[in-house]
Amino acid sequence: MKTNSLDFDAQALREKILDLAMRGKLVKQDPNDEPASVLLEKIKAEKAELVKEKKIKKSKPLPEITDDEKPFDIPDSWEWVRLGEIGSIISGGTPKKSEKSYWDKANIPWITPASMAATQNEIVYKNDDLKFINKNGLEHSSAHLISANSIVVSSRAPIGYVNIVPFDYTTNQGCKSIAPYTYIENKYIYFVIKFTTPDMYKRASGTTFKEISGTRFGETVIPLPPLEEQSRIAAKIAQLFALLRKVESSNQQYAKLQTLLKSKVLDLAMRGKLVKQDPNDEPACVLLEKIKAEKAELVKEKKIKKSKPLPEITDEEKPFDIPDSWEWVRFDDILDVRDGTHDTPKYVANGVPLITSKNINSGKLDFTNINFISENDFQAINARSKVDKGDIIFAMIGTIGNPVLVDTDRKFGIKNVALLKHFTSELNMYFVLDYLLVLQVMWNSTASGGVQKFVSLRKIRKSIIPLPPLAEQNQIVRKIDKISKMLGE
Repeated sequence: MKTNSLDFDAQALREKILDLAMRGKLVKQDPNDEPASVLLEKIKAEKAELVKEKKIKKSKPLPEITDDEKPFDIPDSWEWVRLGEIGSIISGGTPKKSEKSYWDKANIPWITPASMAATQNEIVYKNDDLKFINKNGLEHSSAHLISANSIVVSSRAPIGYVNIVPFDYTTNQGCKSIAPYTYIENKYIYFVIKFTTPDMYKRASGTTFKEISGTRFGETVIPLPPLEEQSRIAAKIAQLFALLRKVESSNQQYAKLQTLLKSKVLDLAMRGKLVKQDPNDEPACVLLEKIKAEKAELVKEKKIKKSKPLPEITDEEKPFDIPDSWEWVRFDDILDVRDGTHDTPKYVANGVPLITSKNINSGKLDFTNINFISENDFQAINARSKVDKGDIIFAMIGTIGNPVLVDTDRKFGIKNVALLKHFTSELNMYFVLDYLLVLQVMWNSTASGGVQKFVSLRKIRKSIIPLPPLAEQNQIVRKIDKISKMLGE
């Protein structure tokens, strides 16, 4: 996650914390700790006793860990082990859905990857929307009853949701669980599984979706510290992760505040309340006549098309009051309003970029993930909607708005995008851009369309904008820019 207040990538930091922890570099080693080699002998003895008592089945020997499987060096007191060596690996199952006797009066928690999605950022499973099966369903399926404080992992769709479950439970076949033996800290295993999820994904199979089998899950190689150090590592990771969540929350709150403040600044600006009016400024009514005369001359020279007359602006259309020196005008009065093609041209490997709404991000043009069209198709689009540096484009279908003022001479075509072409020096296009950020909220709330909302070219042309004197436009733009920089944007 990144915010404007702080260049802060929480996920990258989490990954770094886990990486340091698994290399033995997050907490100090204590020479008094019983080494992991002794711990493993105790686990083997415990496992043999459980097999003898028939509490668990004897498992097949796991393959020796090769040097190639060890991704990095670990402290001398640690050991590389497979997950299956330090706990019982348990798969799940689903009772027949059509058999009501497996589901009636159910009281055994039944966890699925879908139910884990809601609690994926928690260490302990906490989803209240939990499904249940009954004893009959358990006995007539491949599901198993798993003891409390075991670790459940989604093994498909997706791989890698992880939780410690504080109660006895069972799962469907989309989950694998590990019930750690006595000398293992389950919170450490929780974090080590988080760390090894990318490795599990690499070893998973499947085409429609990846799935890791119980066998491959048990073969996962992990670093095992002494028991006391496992606890110290788990506590330190939990502490650091909690601090990261606080920072994330603060940044999210600040980002919301930024948005609210920017919205308020724009609202004040467009009402003429952000900067003082200067009685010496040439009023907007005079400015408007100059712009209309300039546009008429361009129509006469056939540089732009003559647009259809639009109705006078009524009082009902005016959303708020503006200063006496300002004027309400329609977009078509002061701009050459056009749009890009709405057809889908044939894409080519190399050619001219075609900008659509997906290529307009955060007020900038994004050429990194773009389709290309032929020169002929570009010229056909260009005849109708040539984009020049200083023009404004914005999405008119889907999420309407996200305007950007074009700051490049690079040639490109546009599709499903509105184009506001400037033709006069009597209008500050950055002022128009700022007003569009206000107007897009209304457009999105009143847009036509079912599955995909859109705003028509005629509606854009008819839309009204408050027009201040030119000197005040410039002053407003500078003030908004200054406040935006203060807000960290």
